[in-house]
Amino acid sequence: MKEDAMTIGVVLGLALAGALLVAGPAQAKEGAPATGVRRVEKATFAGGCFWCMEAPFDKLDGVVSVTVGYTGGRTVKPTYEEVSAGGSGHAESIEIVFDPAKIGYDKLLAVFWRNVDPTTPNRQFCDVGTQYRTAIFYHGEEQKRLAEATKKALEESRRLPGGIATEIVPAAAFWPAEEYHQHYYRRNPVRYKFYRYNCGRDRRLEELWGRDAEHRAAGGRSG
Repeated sequence: MKEDAMTIGVVLGLALAGALLVAGPAQAKEGAPATGVRRVEKATFAGGCFWCMEAPFDKLDGVVSVTVGYTGGRTVKPTYEEVSAGGSGHAESIEIVFDPAKIGYDKLLAVFWRNVDPTTPNRQFCDVGTQYRTAIFYHGEEQKRLAEATKKALEESRRLPGGIATEIVPAAAFWPAEEYHQHYYRRNPVRYKFYRYNCGRDRRLEELWGRDAEHRAAGGRSG
């Protein structure tokens, strides 16, 4: 399994390198921030329980903030109860603000894939429903190109069982979740680890990606 994970990593790396070459150098735009002002970008991912998706990104150098919330649905200003009921169309998601001078979107994609089971539609581990689907919500054509390149590389590698169910769709309105959900893994470490262990998240990630999966670096192995 470790060899499979290494192979997938190489394939993803080659795909991202090719996509970056196609994208070419960034062009200066009118109204760009003056020299010395930090330019930040956003990345939005859905990967099941947002408590578990926050942790792997939170400690990455270059990540400015991670907010858990809801996106991809119809309901305006949804509540946790509405999303959990499954009728809002939203997915539990995270919105990442990052400094592209310190960390690239390609790195964020690599961390995303290794923290989800992309083979299961409308489900992540013990959580079932459209609100737990996996998705990449892209901000702009470059993010779309990179996301599609990595998904294609995974499909062509045939290293994961079944197809890749992860959606790649344009970013829409993102609604931050209630305050008690923010940074839950830090504020409630015992409850967080208990939930994560009982949901079987880490066991499944290890089956898919090997023992060197990205989730171990940030969230700690807890299941």
